[in-house]
Amino acid sequence: MTTHTTDTRSFDLDRLEAEFAEELELAREAQDLLFRSARTANAFTTEPVTDAQVQAIYDLVKWAPTSMNNQPLRVVLVRSPQARAELVAQMSEGNWAKTSSAPLVAVLAADVDFHDELPRTFPHFPGARDLFAGDDSARERTAELNATLQIAYFIIGVRAAGLAAGPMTGFDADAVSREFFPDGRHRALVVVNIGHPAENAWQDRLPRLDYDDVVTSV
Repeated sequence: MTTHTTDTRSFDLDRLEAEFAEELELAREAQDLLFRSARTANAFTTEPVTDAQVQAIYDLVKWAPTSMNNQPLRVVLVRSPQARAELVAQMSEGNWAKTSSAPLVAVLAADVDFHDELPRTFPHFPGARDLFAGDDSARERTAELNATLQIAYFIIGVRAAGLAAGPMTGFDADAVSREFFPDGRHRALVVVNIGHPAENAWQDRLPRLDYDDVVTSV
C-alpha cells in the first residue's frame, strides 16, 4: 500500500505541531494521512482498488454518527465499462477524463426511504419510522444531510486505506439517479474517483480559513 506526502510547510505546520501536539490523541502520521497531506486527486495510477479495500473502508466509517442512526448513504461501485461510459456521459466535461481513467468510481447517494430501516437501526424507539413516514419533504432533507455527513466520513476512510479520493459534484444528478438507482428512492449526491494518486494528481494547495475566522465563543 502506498501513500503520498505533500509539502505543507507554507502553512506553518511546525508552529501548529508545537502548539497543539499535546492536544491531539491521534499520532502525527495519522493526522497527516487523513488531513494535512491528503489532497483531492485528479489523476491515478493503474493499480486497481479491490472490493476488500472498499469493504474495509465502509466497515470503518459506518461507525461514524448520523441523526437517529439513520445511515441513509448508499453506494454503487461503477466497475463495468458500460456503466462507466453511462456515468461519464452525465458528468461535466471537465470531469470526463479523470472519471474515465480512475481505477474505481463510486456513486454516493441518499436513500430517501431510510426510515424503513429505523426499526433495525434505531430499535429502542419503536415510533421512529412513523415520524418520517408522512412527511416526504422532511425525510428527504434528513436523508441528504446525513448522507452528506457519511460521504465526508467515506472520503476520510478512503484516505485511511492509503488511497486518494477525487469527489465531484459536477454531473447531472437527476440523470445519474435514474441510471444507477432506478427504484426512485435514491438521490445521487457525489461521484468519487478512488485509487492510488499519480505523480500529477495534485493541484496547488489552497489556503484554509484560520481558527479566528471560523470560531467564536458566546
